[in-house]
Amino acid sequence: MDFGLVLQTDPPASKVVSLMKRAERNGFTYGWTFDSAVLWQEPFVIYSQILANTSKLTVGPMVTNPGTRTWEVTASTFATLNDMFGNRTVCGIGRGDSAMRVAGRAPNTLARISEAMKVIKALGSGKEADLGGTVIKFPWIKEDAELPVWMAAYGPKALKMTGEEADGFILQLSDLYLTEYMVKAVKDAAVAAGRDPSEVKICVAAPAYVTEDDSPEALAHARDQCRWFGGMVGNHVADLVSKYGEHSAAVPDELTDYIKAREGYDYSHHGRSDNPDTAFVPDEIVDRFCVIGPVEKHIEKLNALRELGVDQFAVYDMHDAQETVIDAYGSKVIPAVNA
Repeated sequence: MDFGLVLQTDPPASKVVSLMKRAERNGFTYGWTFDSAVLWQEPFVIYSQILANTSKLTVGPMVTNPGTRTWEVTASTFATLNDMFGNRTVCGIGRGDSAMRVAGRAPNTLARISEAMKVIKALGSGKEADLGGTVIKFPWIKEDAELPVWMAAYGPKALKMTGEEADGFILQLSDLYLTEYMVKAVKDAAVAAGRDPSEVKICVAAPAYVTEDDSPEALAHARDQCRWFGGMVGNHVADLVSKYGEHSAAVPDELTDYIKAREGYDYSHHGRSDNPDTAFVPDEIVDRFCVIGPVEKHIEKLNALRELGVDQFAVYDMHDAQETVIDAYGSKVIPAVNA
């Protein structure tokens, strides 16, 4: 199993680079960041520094979207990084929840994501792409250029499109039931589209918090540090409930039931452990969606995820124990899972 580290690009950028270097030393092979231009610093500028200060780490956004940059600019940015550092980037893409809403726009449609994925992948891999009637190709790109595009999804239409079109699937939660349900939907869609389902990489991303023991006090602190994640996922879930209804056969209740007490969301606290808008998230959801507890619990859950077809676990590292979790994974968790 591959392991990734997910960070926000909060200033100073030097700390983001330092944590990514630490992650690589500890056996992580992917470095991901948020991409929301108003809330955080520009990730692609920082990727250049991460790549320059690491040797093997693959970097990319979790996730970018087709609305904040034109598609040829996005593709050119990835292709330039790959030209400078080797093919060490991956384009994670989604609707643009925070990036679009904070800028006063609605998240992108699936149709727009589909079109963008095709253009960005083609241009980033040295091929021609049609930009609404104008066919272009980067004249400077190398023959061996490649750019995998991984799509974030929760709903049935998005899962189907991921299986049909994307190189990878990003699932932002680590609940075992929902992971099995959604991975199956993606793989089934790939088969129906005539694709080899094993070619669609599966990445589960969730907060991880390693505790010294499983005492009530230690677990309570870990839950409070990771509760923000249920609120972040809740934004996407609320969109699904709005579209499909509360008890729809299209979306499992195991995903939607917990947002009934959700009252609103302030993006100024997005992805932060002190987010006041996540009090509605119960402990049960934190335990299901995240990976918390002593090292043994992390190993147990990650082994279970791997059995469900997960190729990568990406650690959301937004809490008060960033270095501790990276080091614990490097010294104990990753060696045990990949023994």
